[in-house]
Amino acid sequence: MPPKHILVATDGSGPAARAVALAATLAKAIGAELRLLTVGSGLGPAEARRLAHAEGDLGAALDADAAALLDDAEAVARKNGATRVQRIAAWGDPAETILDSARDAEMLILGRRGRGRLTGLLLGSVSQKLVSLAPVPVIVVP
Repeated sequence: MPPKHILVATDGSGPAARAVALAATLAKAIGAELRLLTVGSGLGPAEARRLAHAEGDLGAALDADAAALLDDAEAVARKNGATRVQRIAAWGDPAETILDSARDAEMLILGRRGRGRLTGLLLGSVSQKLVSLAPVPVIVVP
């Protein structure tokens, strides 16, 4: 039976945008709902200062940053034919948060590498963790 809900995790990186495009194409082909998920995690001091300075309120800045990222992902999804799109912004450890969200989907699609290239090299990438731990089929897009 084809999946009814496809979860795609995005962080705004190139691989994530390709994952959104693939997920949208697949969702269109099988009539599935596409769930776009972005996960905010710890910011470095420079990034926190930049966001707080731009918005005046760090919480509002983080929410605005997540909304902008989801706006971009939704535009890619709709351009690739997705008609039923749900947006989800969450906070916490990316791998754990994506795993929790994947429990309510039948398929997970994500990019191979996101923004945290050095972290991925040192700790193992989020995609590697998800491939081994996800409760649903996972497609990793290069």
